[in-house]
Amino acid sequence: MTRRTQPLFVGRAKDRIMSRARKPDWLKMRPPSGERFTDIKESLRERDLNTVCEEANCPNLGECWSGRDGPGTATFMLLGDRCSRGCNFCDVETGGMEPLDPDEPERVADAVADIGLDYVVLTSVDRDDLSDQGAGQFAATIRAIKDRDPDVLVESLIPDFQGEERLVRKIVDAEPDVIAHNVETVDRLQWPVRDRRAGYEQSLSVLRQVDRESDVYTKTSLMLGVGEYAHEVYETLSDLRQVGVDVVTFGQYLQPSRSHLEVSEYVHPDAFDTWRRVAEEEFDFLYCASGPMVRSSYRAGELFVESVLASGDVEAARERARAGDR
Repeated sequence: MTRRTQPLFVGRAKDRIMSRARKPDWLKMRPPSGERFTDIKESLRERDLNTVCEEANCPNLGECWSGRDGPGTATFMLLGDRCSRGCNFCDVETGGMEPLDPDEPERVADAVADIGLDYVVLTSVDRDDLSDQGAGQFAATIRAIKDRDPDVLVESLIPDFQGEERLVRKIVDAEPDVIAHNVETVDRLQWPVRDRRAGYEQSLSVLRQVDRESDVYTKTSLMLGVGEYAHEVYETLSDLRQVGVDVVTFGQYLQPSRSHLEVSEYVHPDAFDTWRRVAEEEFDFLYCASGPMVRSSYRAGELFVESVLASGDVEAARERARAGDR
């Protein structure tokens, strides 16, 4: 007899799983505002720069940009605002690829200096149409920021580069402080969540290479509410530790439009807290940001400074985490 596996939630299903017809109260957010938010927005517009914060309609845009409890975080989206892939969860437009802007690295570095950011996240659309899939532009931007101010912390949230090691190595050689790559969901749900050119094993191979070839911190993110089961999330955490990932985040998937993947369930905040404890206490990730409104770059600067740089013994923590690989 086959045992039926229960969907991911904490407590009774009727208390934790909400109808797709309405969003629960914990998903309501205030619109972004404030002087720092306005300054960052104006600086980006002046330089014709894209941010994933805006392109992907991130619900935490105002909170991250304001940096109310520490360094603000802005996530610059390189390589244009159109993607060569069509993932079913993402609101970034697909197709109509444009040539690379050779001045983009310097314009991003200028904006970072002008805004006064201490922590920068660089991400990009997928550019399968380019010979190096945009890895060179990524590396040039990292170096431009570091050349301007070596103390600025740079997190690079990279595509999978179709698993090509020479391209991942370009990012490693540019020496960012954190290299992130998102697996997005559990193995079983890679399709229909992601484009068919992406894949679970391919993403793990990218994260494994980064861990093997560098001392930078590695990070990934998962969306909940797309139909995953608890045991699959647990297995994913195990796989991530085995390839040396240091940091993981969990967030609620929200449907950008009716043409995108439907939400399978609205996961209660208690479940997110449970996964945070599991990640940090059972699997020894350095830290885990987990909550319905958390996204990959959510308060990235604040959490990195508080949880990693402020730690009394960072290297010991990393060795403990690696020794705990399962």
